[in-house]
Amino acid sequence: MSARIWSILLCLWVIYTLFDVTRGWKKIPRMSLGIPHTKSQRNYSTHFYKQQIDHFSFGNQSTYLMRYLVSDQHWNRTGGPIFFYTGNEGDITLFCENTGFMWDIAPEFKAMLVFAEHRYYGESLPFGNASYLPKNMGFLSSEQALADFATLITYLKSTIDGAADSPVFSFGGSYGGMLSAWFRMKYPHIVVGALAASAPIWQFTGLTPCHTYSQIVTKDFSNTSSSCAESIRKSWKAINQLGSSAAGRDFISKTFVLCHPLKNQSDVDGLKSWLTDVWGNLAMVDYPYPADFLAPLPASPIKVVCSHLTDATLPAKLLITALAKAVFVYANYSGQAKCIDTSQAATGDLGDFGWYYQTCTEMIMPMCSDGEIDMFEPSPWDFKAFSAGCMKQFGVMPRLGWIQTMYGGKNITTASNIIFSNGDLDPWSGGGVLRNLSDTLVAIRITNGAHHLDLRGSNKNDPQSLIDERNQERNFIRQWITRNETIAKKWRYKDKFSAMRSGA
Repeated sequence: MSARIWSILLCLWVIYTLFDVTRGWKKIPRMSLGIPHTKSQRNYSTHFYKQQIDHFSFGNQSTYLMRYLVSDQHWNRTGGPIFFYTGNEGDITLFCENTGFMWDIAPEFKAMLVFAEHRYYGESLPFGNASYLPKNMGFLSSEQALADFATLITYLKSTIDGAADSPVFSFGGSYGGMLSAWFRMKYPHIVVGALAASAPIWQFTGLTPCHTYSQIVTKDFSNTSSSCAESIRKSWKAINQLGSSAAGRDFISKTFVLCHPLKNQSDVDGLKSWLTDVWGNLAMVDYPYPADFLAPLPASPIKVVCSHLTDATLPAKLLITALAKAVFVYANYSGQAKCIDTSQAATGDLGDFGWYYQTCTEMIMPMCSDGEIDMFEPSPWDFKAFSAGCMKQFGVMPRLGWIQTMYGGKNITTASNIIFSNGDLDPWSGGGVLRNLSDTLVAIRITNGAHHLDLRGSNKNDPQSLIDERNQERNFIRQWITRNETIAKKWRYKDKFSAMRSGA
């Protein structure tokens, strides 16, 4: 069998398996969204580093090529800082394109930018096209990814002229923000500080209630319009009612212009799961200006969505019709889609498969809803059922509590130099650090801010509060880099003086 045919068959297997995952199993939503739709406007070069597949076994010497992107056009080549992005669960070019804050401040700090791709995502595949086979996925973990970042930085500082004494500051948003914080905690000798934007490092069992995410999403919609949230709350009953018959399923399929008409109850459940993700995604990207993630979206998209959901008392068919118009804002705002593909998240980015594996091993973030204090269909958190789904799909059992053991849970006050930023519109903020833990573990709250809004590039529609909060981040970055440089110079002077005395 040729390599090309094997690659195609493997991709089809992953797509089929992932589609099955999203249909019959309660999944933890992805924190990072989308793929860029526009041609790159960033000036960077692409590189690959030969990386260990297993950093924690001396018996495994296998390697893979890890991709990273570099922009040094503003860098001070005599020890200027390195701003290092800890890659998320996706193609690194996405995060390079959308982390405008790093690009905005690079000239000011005379910094080199490095965007490191997370193993098993994008082009950084340890086993090539066979990376997503269950037998090859055991090296996909946050610990291995952090070790990748640490060894890459060590390599860069030892091979780039002028970089040996460069202080490194890590940046990350969402899962990447969690990695950025954990990177500073675990490798404080590698990075002098970290910006962890929208990083829900406490979204784990025993740290944050499982209903927190659903409640924040609901609050975002109800604050826009109480009838909007109530319409969504009542829509589940309408979907169930119409979805129980062939005629009703046909009505839903035509009203939503579905690419794949609903044929049975499993398809109805799949639509509801997709809608649940849609409402959460809208809360995440409720930016004050138009944005382009999974699809083009208007400014303040929740407000536009809610303009179609003004009457929660409508009968089932009229409510579904209104719901479809609201969903089109998310799924077809440009009007270019011929139909709505509710499996798009599953088939559009194979990175989903890697993320779901991670949530089945260490990234176990309980999610639940009750339909009363939130607008979602009742869905309790059932760890036993979730674990059974993980075993069925990946052949692994979740290691409950491992993240807390590995990274400290809420006992992190021995760490330092981390900025935790969260927007109050972001449903993941409930699992984030929302108050200062020390003078150097600082929390920045972004009023009316969606998911890592501060990491995005400056925009003429940015509210003054966001501008002020970005300036706070600048000040902390400058302060911690300067402090590190002062200490480093002091030690270099002492080393030089000791060498002179020894020579004497």
